[in-house]
Amino acid sequence: MIKKGKWINFIVVLSALIILNIIGSFVFHRFDFTADKRFTLSDKTRALLSKNQKPVTITVFLEGQLPPALKRLQAGVKDLLADYKAYSKADVRIVYVDPLAGLTTDEQDTVIYNMAQDGIEATRTALKTESGTTEKIIVPAAVIEADGKQMPVKLLQNFNVAGGYEENINRSIENLEYTFTSSLKKVLNGYNPRIGFTESNDELTDLQLEDARVTLSNNYVVGRVDLNTITKEGLDKLNMMVIAKPKKTFTETEKYKINYFVMKGGSVLWSIDQNNADLENLRTQNGQLATARDLNLDDMLFMYGARINYNIIADPANNAEIPVSSGAVGGQSQMKLVPWIYYPILLPDTAHSVVKKLDGVKSEFPSTVDTIGVKGIQKSYILATSPYNKVYNLPKPFSLQMVAERLDPREFQSTPQYVGLMLEGTFPSVFAGRPLPAGIPQPFTNALIGKPTKMIVIGDGDIFKNQVSEKDGSAFPLGFDRYANRTFGNKALLLNIVDYFTDEDNLISLRNKDVKIRLLDKAKVKLEKTKWQFVNVVAPLLLLIFFAIFQHYYRKYKYAK
Repeated sequence: MIKKGKWINFIVVLSALIILNIIGSFVFHRFDFTADKRFTLSDKTRALLSKNQKPVTITVFLEGQLPPALKRLQAGVKDLLADYKAYSKADVRIVYVDPLAGLTTDEQDTVIYNMAQDGIEATRTALKTESGTTEKIIVPAAVIEADGKQMPVKLLQNFNVAGGYEENINRSIENLEYTFTSSLKKVLNGYNPRIGFTESNDELTDLQLEDARVTLSNNYVVGRVDLNTITKEGLDKLNMMVIAKPKKTFTETEKYKINYFVMKGGSVLWSIDQNNADLENLRTQNGQLATARDLNLDDMLFMYGARINYNIIADPANNAEIPVSSGAVGGQSQMKLVPWIYYPILLPDTAHSVVKKLDGVKSEFPSTVDTIGVKGIQKSYILATSPYNKVYNLPKPFSLQMVAERLDPREFQSTPQYVGLMLEGTFPSVFAGRPLPAGIPQPFTNALIGKPTKMIVIGDGDIFKNQVSEKDGSAFPLGFDRYANRTFGNKALLLNIVDYFTDEDNLISLRNKDVKIRLLDKAKVKLEKTKWQFVNVVAPLLLLIFFAIFQHYYRKYKYAK
């Protein structure tokens, strides 16, 4: 009976395994037991992969000898792409290669240059070896190819967060799914939204916008828009309009064209200076009286639900630095960096996906932004100063001597001042019931309420301006401060906004994934290094000796009977 019962149990278990295998061949599922669900793809990504019928090749260049932190990033990439391959109905081929392996220095330079032309960036990192620490060039990037098109994917994001290098790696891991999925969608769909930077009102120049335009050109069709000459047909081809630091007053004709663009569902990014304060004027003119700038946009923004105030914010707790002369040595002027409280570093409101996980954004003489009650418009603040600030109404005098002023902390006790505002919904027409302006013979539209769209209003015109080299006139990366040698979140902010405005699937919500970083406490490791070395080396030996002695006496006791 006992043998018969064992055979029955064996047959039951074997049958259950066979049935599970048969079910598994028809039903696919992956189990993720991690607390933060780091190995679970979003519904948006799985939907994209399940619908795709085109073969995809993903080439990853993050290979070879890597520091431990980058190995975590490499492992994150491999885990993610394994899921892509598992969920995709079409063939997904994944290739891992080190493009610089075995090459001479000259050959590496050639490869790096050619890859840079395709938007693939190399970077230097420190690598520990048996002989010490050496510098190695790596390529933390990938390329997605499908249907004859390809797109570079940047794996290591430049967040420059206060948490340091390890935290930066962790942020990059959190953004992997968004980075790959959004790039894959662009390759598969072949849709390149059109973005126009206005230029008819003395906005930022091509050189000041060079990095913004070049960076966006990798995924979008980017150009300049002259509101004086563009036609209705030209506006119909645009998906997004960027108005960056205009200095001349807008005519009613120009405003009519902007309003039509909003009515047809176009998205607008307003980056506006309501004051004329400029650091260069302080250097060349030994001071400046900052006054209000009349752009004739107040009524338009008011109708849309926003107001940029005529003031300037000072933030002594969180600001950027500027170079000032500290005298001359040997006939050469000496410069030093000093905090400039009128360049606040704006903090993102992480409740909104557009600014989630962004580093601080550098601003220059920003103004506060308020909301106006408009039916059908959803409003949310996205950028703010620290709680320690002071708002100065215009006009206000400025000079570089102000860097030496002693500040009274009691004057700066306040609440965060908002500089960036997101508006979403159906906007009312600014020209409803008004006569057509000059130069518009026929109405572009008779709609009183526009199609659903989005816009962002920022009370600073320099947010998206890159610095320019004084030596050769070349543009620095957007958000990079050449004086402090620090990168802020300005470029990431622009890319997020453009993605949010032009992507109907709202893939930017994938940035909400949080991967908990579980790193050793370096201070504690250093303090308790000897103890843990003893535990790891001696404790196993003592445990082995204990079991050997126990086994000896146990056998002696057992067989003595």
